[in-house]
Amino acid sequence: MYVLKFGGSSVANAERIKGVAEIVVSAKKKHKQVAVVISALGGVTDELIALTNGALQGEENIKETFKKVETRHYEAVKALVPVQRQTQVLGNVVHTLNQLYDILKGISLIREVSPKTHDLVISFGERLSAYIVSEGLKEYVKDAAFADARQFIKTNGDFGNAKVNFTKTNKLIREYFANTKGTHVVTGFIASTDNGDTTTLGRSGSDYTASIVGAALKAEAIEIWTDVDGILTADPRKVAQAFPLKQVTYEEAMELSHFGAKVIFPATMQPAMALKIPIWVKNTFKPDYEGTIISHKASADDHPVKGISSLSSISLLNVQGSGMVGVAGVAGRLFAALSAAKVNIILISQASSEHSICIAVSSSDANRAKNVIDEEFAYEIKSSLVNETAIQSGLSIIAIVGDNMRHLPGTASKMFAGLGKNGINIIAIAQGSSERNISAVIEEKDQAKALNALHEVFFLSDNKVLNVFLLGPGLVGGNLLSIIEKQHDKLRAKHMIDVRVVGIANSKQMLISESGKAYKTWGNANANVKASTIETFVEAIKKLNLPNSIFVDATASDAPVPYYEPLLQAGVAIVTPNKRACSGKYGYYEKLKNLSLRHNARLLYETNVGAGLPVINTLTDLLMSGDDILKIEAVMSGTLNYLFHNFNEEMSFTELLKQAKDLGYTEPDPRDDLSGMDVARKILILARECGYEGELKDVTVENLVPAAARKSKTVDAFFKDLKKFDAEFTKKVKAANAKGKKLKYVAVFEKGKATTGLREVGPEHPFYSLAGTENCFCFTTERYNANPLVVKGPGAGAAVTAAGVFADIIKLSNR
Repeated sequence: MYVLKFGGSSVANAERIKGVAEIVVSAKKKHKQVAVVISALGGVTDELIALTNGALQGEENIKETFKKVETRHYEAVKALVPVQRQTQVLGNVVHTLNQLYDILKGISLIREVSPKTHDLVISFGERLSAYIVSEGLKEYVKDAAFADARQFIKTNGDFGNAKVNFTKTNKLIREYFANTKGTHVVTGFIASTDNGDTTTLGRSGSDYTASIVGAALKAEAIEIWTDVDGILTADPRKVAQAFPLKQVTYEEAMELSHFGAKVIFPATMQPAMALKIPIWVKNTFKPDYEGTIISHKASADDHPVKGISSLSSISLLNVQGSGMVGVAGVAGRLFAALSAAKVNIILISQASSEHSICIAVSSSDANRAKNVIDEEFAYEIKSSLVNETAIQSGLSIIAIVGDNMRHLPGTASKMFAGLGKNGINIIAIAQGSSERNISAVIEEKDQAKALNALHEVFFLSDNKVLNVFLLGPGLVGGNLLSIIEKQHDKLRAKHMIDVRVVGIANSKQMLISESGKAYKTWGNANANVKASTIETFVEAIKKLNLPNSIFVDATASDAPVPYYEPLLQAGVAIVTPNKRACSGKYGYYEKLKNLSLRHNARLLYETNVGAGLPVINTLTDLLMSGDDILKIEAVMSGTLNYLFHNFNEEMSFTELLKQAKDLGYTEPDPRDDLSGMDVARKILILARECGYEGELKDVTVENLVPAAARKSKTVDAFFKDLKKFDAEFTKKVKAANAKGKKLKYVAVFEKGKATTGLREVGPEHPFYSLAGTENCFCFTTERYNANPLVVKGPGAGAAVTAAGVFADIIKLSNR
C-alpha cells in the first residue's frame, strides 16, 4: 500500500487536478495498492470560514462568497468529468452545496455558531474536492472510488482539534479497505465521533489523515505532495538560497516544524513514526524531483545542521526575584498555573543562579500569561520576594536543528558568532540535552537577517554573500558597478564570493533589487526606481536588514556623512572614497571608529588617500606591528603632479592649467586643486591614523592660487586673473631647474605637525622621477629610517579609485 496526499495548492484548479491524476497513474504502475488523500481546493477552507463569519451577520453577507465557492466546484466538474457523466456528478455536488447553504442560513437566523457547527461547515471543502477528484480520476484510474473518512476515522468531541481513537480507527480502516476494493480517494482533515458528529483534525489535518490511514494499513510509504521541492533548509520566502534536503529523521522534522517549518506538522508523523513508515515530501509541479524522505535513519551528509526555522510574534516573560533562589517547587507552580490557563510555553530558559526563569510564549498569550503568573505569585510579589512579571514583546525565535549536531563541538559557537558578526543581539538561549536543537530569542526585526546569516554559516560557509548598497553611481560609482558585473561570476566560481548589488541611489532616486542585480537595470528606462533622498535610502537599507550589508558612499559630498553613524549602529559596513568623514571634525571621526568596533561593522576608506594604492593599509600594518612613524612625505595630488611635471619655461602656467582642464585632469574649477585643501584633507587622514587629534584648520596649507585670483567670479575670469602671475610661477620653475631640481607639491606630517606646500626636490629624492598623475608616499619609521618605505603608483582616476573601493568590498568577505 502507498498513500498519496495532495494539498490545496495541488488541487487548486482543474489543470492541477489533471497533474494529480498523472501522479496517481504513475504510482499505480509501481505499487499494487494506492490510496489518495485530498485536501479542499486551494483557498476554499478560508472561504468557508469567511462564510461562517459572514452568516453571523446575516444571510446577505454570504451570497457573493457562496457563489464563488459554488462556481469553482461546478467549473472543476465540467473540466474533469466527461459530458456523459456530468449530470449525475453535478447533481451530487449541487445537493452537497445546498446542504452547506442550509446550514449557513441556519447560522444567519440564530446568529450563533458552535464549534460543532463550525467543523461541519468547513468539512464541506474536503467532501466536495475528494468527490470531484474521485470522479475526474476515473478517466485515468477506472477503479477510483470516493471515501468519506468520517466512516472510519473516529475521534472524541473536541471540535476543531479532535483526538483520534486509534483502537477503533485502525480497526475500521482495515475493515473498510478490505471490504471496498479500488483506488480510494479519501477526504482529508475530517473525521467523526461515535455519534456521527463531524469533527476536524486541526492544523495540517489532511497530512494527519494520510498518516493515520498509512499506519493502519502498514503502508510501504506515505507521500505528501505539496508546492515545494521538499523540506528546505530554511523558509525560501526569507532565505533566497534555501535548498531542499534529501533526508531528515522524524525527530529533525518535528523540531523544524515546531519552530515554524510549514511543510509538515508533528502530529502528522506520529502514526507513521511509530511503525517507521517513511514519509516523502514531494512537489506536485515537479513530480520527477526526488523530494525529501523523513525516516528513522539519519543521513550521513556533511552538514551538522539540517535546517533553520523561526517563529514570529513571540513575547518573553521574565519571572525573577531573590525569593526564588533555593526554593523548591517554584518552577512547578509556574508551569502548573500556565498549563491550567492553557498557555502554551514555546521555550524555557533558566539561569543556574535560580534567580530567574524566562519563558517564551505567543504574543497573543502574553498578557494572559502575565496575569496568571502574577496571580500565582501574588504573595511573593507583595512580599518583594519575586518581582512583578516583565514582558518583552516584538521578538522572534530562531532555531538550528540537526541530529548530527550531537557530540560535535563548536556548533553553538558558530551559531552565536554568525549572529554576533551581523550585529544581532541574543536575548535568551535554550538547548535540550538531546543536542538536536539550539534556540535563540532575538528581536523580530532581525529575523530575516539572522536566518540568512545562519544559513550562510551552516550551509554556504564556503560561499560568502556581500550585499552592496551604492550611493553615487557617477564616475567612481559607475566604474565600480562595471567591475562588479564583470567580476561577479569569476568571484563566485573561483573564490566563492557573491557580491550582490541590492540598492543604488543618487540624490533624487533609488533602485532596490533584492535579486542583487541592481547594476543590470539602473539607468534603464523601465527600471523600477523610486523618488528618494539619502535618508530614505538609508532607511531602506536598515529595513531590509540583510546580513553582510555594505554601504558604499561614492560621492564627494558632506551630505551622506551624518548617516554613517546610524548605519554603523545598524551593523552596516561602510566603504568609501569620500574624504569628508575622515577629514571632518575629529570628534565625529573618533566616534565613527568607536562605533565600527562596538557594532562589528567595518569602516574602510583606503581610497580616501592614493585612490587604489595600498597607503592606509601599509600605514596601519606598520603601526600594528609596533613601528614608530617618524615622518610621512607624500605627493598625493595627481593634478598638481601633472602640472609641475610638465611645467617648463616654454609654456606659461596658465596655458598648462587650461590644457590640464581640457584633458579632464582638474576639477571643473581648477582653484579647488590649486588651493591645496584636497591634499590637506589627505595628509590629515594619514596623520589621524598615527594618533594625531588635530582638525583641518590645524594643517598649514600653501594655497597656490594668488590672492587676487581667489575671488574671481567665474572660471574664465580666474584664468584671466591668473595670467598676471605667470611670471612668478616661471620664476620658481627656473630657480629649481638651475639647481637641477624639480617642483613638487608635497604634504608632510612630522613631529605632530601637518603641512602642505611647493618644494624643490633633487634627483636623490623618490619624488623627483614622478610623472603624469602619479602619487608617491614615503614612510620614514624606526625600522625604515635610512631608506624610507615607498608606495608609488597611479593616485587618481575613476577607474583606479573604483578598483580600490572594490578591493575594500572584497576584503569584507574575510569577516
